[in-house]
Amino acid sequence: MSKEFLQTILKQKEKEVASLELEPLQPLRETYKLYDYLKNNANKLQIIAEVKKASPSLGDINLEVDIVKQAKTYQDSGAVMISVLTDPFFFKGNIDYLRQISNQVKIPTLAKDFIIDEKQIIRSRNAGATVILLIVAALSETRLKELYDFATGLGLEVLLETHNLAELEVAHRIGAKIIGVNNRNLVTFKTDINTSLELSTAFKEGPVYISESAIFTKEDAELVAPFFNGILVGTALMTAENVAEKVKELQIDKG
Repeated sequence: MSKEFLQTILKQKEKEVASLELEPLQPLRETYKLYDYLKNNANKLQIIAEVKKASPSLGDINLEVDIVKQAKTYQDSGAVMISVLTDPFFFKGNIDYLRQISNQVKIPTLAKDFIIDEKQIIRSRNAGATVILLIVAALSETRLKELYDFATGLGLEVLLETHNLAELEVAHRIGAKIIGVNNRNLVTFKTDINTSLELSTAFKEGPVYISESAIFTKEDAELVAPFFNGILVGTALMTAENVAEKVKELQIDKG
């Protein structure tokens, strides 16, 4: 995802947001707090399992998937949260997928989108999300803090996504409790698990950390397990022959 490509996505989002109505607030779906769960279950590398049909880098991944069945398999296999792509334009996602899945599972759900506006946050919460994604690279620090405070004020948790040390420092300044390190380089689009390993040297005591992208095998998971509380896995699970087995394979026991 080149910087230009990120700008293309954000321009598209601005159009999308302009046509969004401000929804009246619905009750927050009840489930456990992701942060607390990760803190209290640090003996295992926890899996955030993603439902995604397509991506800009890979194209179509699994268009035929029964999203609710996939989500329930994730839950039954011990995933800590389900990430749902809601971006229709680049990821063939849909806000209704989030609603359908959130209605059928008991664990937290993450609204995975390029969020730039309060209207998207309310819409995600109304669709059953208990966690939203905010991407440091997509927003100014001031705007990031506004949206972070807005979301947490509504009882949501925030996964704050970083790609490099400067962004990680922003996440720490904002006081983020759940911080993601995306192994996909925003300029070259290539993934490198070393991004997670390099940034882990700057981690702090308070937050929990999630390694995102580029994790396909038990060996990949074992590399990041000593430094991270969880991993966000999409493609490896969406293409797995046995989804339940794949979740369990990646759930490293830190003993």
